[in-house]
Amino acid sequence: MRAQIAVLPGDGIGPEVCAEGVKALKVIAQRFNHDFEFRIAPIGGAAIDATGQALPEETLELCQSSDAILLGAVGGPKWSDPKALVRPEQGLLRLRQTLGLYANLRPVKPHASAIEFAPIKREILAGVDLVVVRELTGGVYFGERTRTATSATDVCRYEVFEIERIVRVAAKLALTRRKKLTQIDKANVLETSRLWREVTTRIVAEEFPEITLEHQLVDSAAMFLISRPASFDVIVTENMFGDILTDEASMLAGSLGLLPSASLSDTKLGLFEPIHGSAPDIAGQFIANPIATIASCALLLRHALDLHVEAAHLEAAIDSVLSHGPRTVDLAGTASTIEVGAAIVAAVLAR
Repeated sequence: MRAQIAVLPGDGIGPEVCAEGVKALKVIAQRFNHDFEFRIAPIGGAAIDATGQALPEETLELCQSSDAILLGAVGGPKWSDPKALVRPEQGLLRLRQTLGLYANLRPVKPHASAIEFAPIKREILAGVDLVVVRELTGGVYFGERTRTATSATDVCRYEVFEIERIVRVAAKLALTRRKKLTQIDKANVLETSRLWREVTTRIVAEEFPEITLEHQLVDSAAMFLISRPASFDVIVTENMFGDILTDEASMLAGSLGLLPSASLSDTKLGLFEPIHGSAPDIAGQFIANPIATIASCALLLRHALDLHVEAAHLEAAIDSVLSHGPRTVDLAGTASTIEVGAAIVAAVLAR
């Protein structure tokens, strides 16, 4: 297979972890006789510094012409003024909206070697294997905003079609797993949540009768994610609730440096990135864990390129390194970003 992959390293530790992701994809291409072309472009703070824009037109055009996008992270103290007219996160939001990347998948399955680093009791983490499917291009993040000297508004708006399409993504995923779908909302207060609940109930009943559907309020779901996380299979929710809950769920894995994500559209084009941020406090030290980025590359192989065997091969290499080392400091190790990446490359070649 020939594929063009846009690489957007971004800010902070983004370039460091993206470099290891590219190395992992290159060795997969070598191992399975594929031809991957990597093209690098700026986004976020780095793009603001270079062009004055968080998402330059050249970067957007590259992404539109590519088969997949690998992203590092955006943002940092240098660009953190909330009153600034141009901010790093605007580039990412525009990219998601322009490319129609409405479905964000965040799998959480604690690895045995990392459970001890999670702030949750080991027995509670037994059997945890869940995926959060977050709607990514609607809701309050993209709604109308107003601001006066004495008030502010952020409008949360959802159309029926936006809910239908994300519920279908989540339900299809649930069919490949334990056939359980949990829809999370605030239907006792919010009208948008009542719409979410009604549409989800209809879609599952009409199109996915094999699925067991439950509804949970977001506040109780936040509690259950900590008290009984193994009870969840696939979670589907709106944009802001998903943003908050996925960060909470990341604590189940033991380290932010382990968890990947995929942002998908109705086409094969998707954006793949670690869930962690730019971590400016450790940028340049090469101690960041690259596993979340490399695991995101496995999702890229699976969802964007339909290379399921290759994705599983890369995930097995990650599992081997997690089991036997080397490990970065977040997992009580001493290895560098580059050393962990090299170990995964070696594991790919050894299998």
